[in-house]
Amino acid sequence: MDLLIKNANIVDYSHSFYGDIYIKNGKIQEVGREISKDCKVIDAKGLTLMPSFIDMHAHFREPGFTYKEDIESGSKAAVRGGYTAVNLMANTRPICSTKEILNLVENRAKEVNLIDINQCISVTKNFDGVTLDHLDDFKKEEIVAISDDGKGVSDAKVMMKAMNKAKENNWVVISHAESKEFSDIDMRLAENMMTWRDITLAKVTGCKLHMAHVSTKEAMKYIIEGKCDGVNVTCEVTPHHIVLNNKISNYRVNPPIREEEDVNFLIKAIAHGDVDVIGTDHAPHTKEDKEKGAPGLVGIETAFPICFTKLVKENIITLNKLSKMMSQKPAELLGFNKGKICPGYDGDVVLLDLEKEVIIDSSKFESKGKNTPFDGYKVYGEVVLTVKEGEIVYEG
Repeated sequence: MDLLIKNANIVDYSHSFYGDIYIKNGKIQEVGREISKDCKVIDAKGLTLMPSFIDMHAHFREPGFTYKEDIESGSKAAVRGGYTAVNLMANTRPICSTKEILNLVENRAKEVNLIDINQCISVTKNFDGVTLDHLDDFKKEEIVAISDDGKGVSDAKVMMKAMNKAKENNWVVISHAESKEFSDIDMRLAENMMTWRDITLAKVTGCKLHMAHVSTKEAMKYIIEGKCDGVNVTCEVTPHHIVLNNKISNYRVNPPIREEEDVNFLIKAIAHGDVDVIGTDHAPHTKEDKEKGAPGLVGIETAFPICFTKLVKENIITLNKLSKMMSQKPAELLGFNKGKICPGYDGDVVLLDLEKEVIIDSSKFESKGKNTPFDGYKVYGEVVLTVKEGEIVYEG
C-alpha cells in the first residue's frame, strides 16, 4: 500500500521539521514538503510523526503461558502503544532453546502479521545454567540475541563461554543481572554483583553486552565506567524504574522498584546520554498470578506517554533523544531497518497527539494482562495511528 502523510511535525533522533512523508512498497520513498501522489492521503496537521517504537525487552508468553498473553494479543498491544517491532525473551514453556520453538514463534508472528518479532534464544539450554551446546544448532544469521532473562546465568565460567560464542556469531548477550545467591538477602547487591561481573567478562571477551532493566545507581555507574573503558556495553531502563520509587509504590517487579536516589541517578544518566534504550519489560500476568506474587507489569501500551510525560515534558531530554532511545538505537542493536525518517527505511511510523491528556485505563488495554501500577495516572501523548510498511495497523 502507498501512503502519503502530510502536514506533520516530523521528529526522529536527528531531525525535527514540518512536512510530508511518502511510503511506497513498504519503504519510505520521499520526505519533504508539498508532496503530491495518487494514493491514500492522511492530513496530520497538529500531530507529530515519529518512527514507530521498538521494544528491546518484552514477554508475549507464547508458547506455554497463553492464558497470560499470546503473540496476537501482544502484537495488538504493541501497535496500540506505537510499536511495530519487539524483541521477545526466551522464558516461554518450553524455553526457547530449540529451532522448533524459534520457528513456532516466527510462524505465529507471520500469521498475526501486525509487527516484526525477534525471538531471543536462551543462553543456557532450558535455563539449566550449564549447557551451551544448543547454541551450535543455530546459524549466525538465524538469531540476533541470547538471554536467560528472568533467571540470569550464575556460573561466571559458563557466561564467559557463552560470550565467546556470541562474539564469534556477532550476537548480543542480554544480561538479566541477578546473582541468585543474594536474591533472598539483598536484591540490590544481587543486581550490582552480576552487573559488575558481566561487564568485566564482556571486556575480556569483546562481545556485545546489553544490560536489561537497570535499576540501581551502582549498576548504572558500573555501566558508565565500562563504556569509558571501551567495553561494548549498552543498557536499557524501564519506564517504571524512572517514574516509581519505593516510597510511593510497592508494586512487585524484578528488579524491584528502587530508592528515590536510584531513580534520580537513572534520570541523570538518561540526560547525560549514558542510557541507550527504553525497554518496557512488558510482562503480562493474570490477576490471580499477581495475587500469588508473580513479578512484572504490562508496559508496551503505556511506555511512550509515560516517558514523554516524565522525560520530555519535564525538560530532561528532547523528543529527538527519546526517539533515539525508543526507535533508532534498539533498531540498530537488533538489526531492524527502522527507527529513522529517511528514504530507504521501513515505512513504520506513528502519529501522536502530544498535547492530548490521557488517563491510563487498564480496562482498555489490548493486552490480556491488566497488571499495571499506572492505572488512573494522568499522562500526555496519545497514539493516534500506527503504520507498518505503509499499512495502518492501529487507529485510535
